[in-house]
Amino acid sequence: MTEPVGTADANVAKKLSTLDRYLPVWILLAMAAGLLLGRGFPGLNDTLDTIKIDTVSLPIAIGLLAMMYPVLAKVKYSKVGEVAADRKLMGTSLVLNWIIGPAVMFALAWIMLPDLPAYRTGLIIVGLARCIAMVLIWNDLACGNGEAAAVLVAVNSVFQVFAYALLGWFYLDALPGWLGLDSSGALDVSLWAIAKTVLIFLGIPLLAGYLTRLWGERVKGVEWYESVFLPKIGPVALYGLLFTVVVMFALQGETITSKPFDVVRIALPLLAYFGIMWFGSFFTGYRMRFTYDKNTSMAFTAAGNNFELAIAVAIGVFGIASGEALATVVGPLIEVPALIALVYAALWARRRFYSPDGTRVNARER
Repeated sequence: MTEPVGTADANVAKKLSTLDRYLPVWILLAMAAGLLLGRGFPGLNDTLDTIKIDTVSLPIAIGLLAMMYPVLAKVKYSKVGEVAADRKLMGTSLVLNWIIGPAVMFALAWIMLPDLPAYRTGLIIVGLARCIAMVLIWNDLACGNGEAAAVLVAVNSVFQVFAYALLGWFYLDALPGWLGLDSSGALDVSLWAIAKTVLIFLGIPLLAGYLTRLWGERVKGVEWYESVFLPKIGPVALYGLLFTVVVMFALQGETITSKPFDVVRIALPLLAYFGIMWFGSFFTGYRMRFTYDKNTSMAFTAAGNNFELAIAVAIGVFGIASGEALATVVGPLIEVPALIALVYAALWARRRFYSPDGTRVNARER
């Protein structure tokens, strides 16, 4: 993007659609609606359990798939072949996303939620789900490199299908045991249980998204697919998220109203995570002399998370009324305002540390 920095600063909010701009508001309203629904229909849990896909009730499964499909239909899979063009960027991004990110969330969850194992597990599940969706919005607002972001998103999408279950077993079962952490918090999580949920709720929409883009670009053309089709299906992801939030809070109502500070405690490690990952990644890219646009793409990819997948895994493995599921659904409520703030941080860093062409400015030149 070549938009002047001052103009970019002024237009950050304007570039977000109404749905995206007020996402925290919609989530809060969905939470309130869920609490009211739970009070009005105390037998909702039994009703939802009548028909299931794997361990998830059919209505919730539809909501979860609706969250994932539009996101994965946006990915430019043809760009994955360009990974080899910048091995330093890709290698750094993979380390930040799949080694540093999960480890940071694991540490924050155990440090800040030592007495709340269910919420702690939910946060670890969030840390394992690397961003494949909203990062494209934050990257665009911060004037990052669109093609680099598309490649990183595509790689994360494919990588999660194969790596998520193994990492889930490692961080939820193996590592706590090796470190001698409280045995009451170390959960015996089945590797297959996580893998099966990922294959259903990421593998199916991933295949559908890939085939949709392949068909759309070949039959209708790239311009039609990007400018007509994607804007039409985009809101479906939000509707699926809000539907899932409503049902989850309908089932979690009693826990939430009796423990309101639990939501605050879940939010604090999330805020710490976003800050640590974004600033740490941006500083790393700056030291490695990445241009501003590529560094920004890498930082937002490392800081963001795929909350849709995290919610699906938490519900599929632990149940919709679990503390693990509640922890994952708090995520989008915190992520949106936090990463919008980081967009402004990125634009400030561009003015302060980079030249107009995006290259790093030496300290003596500032």
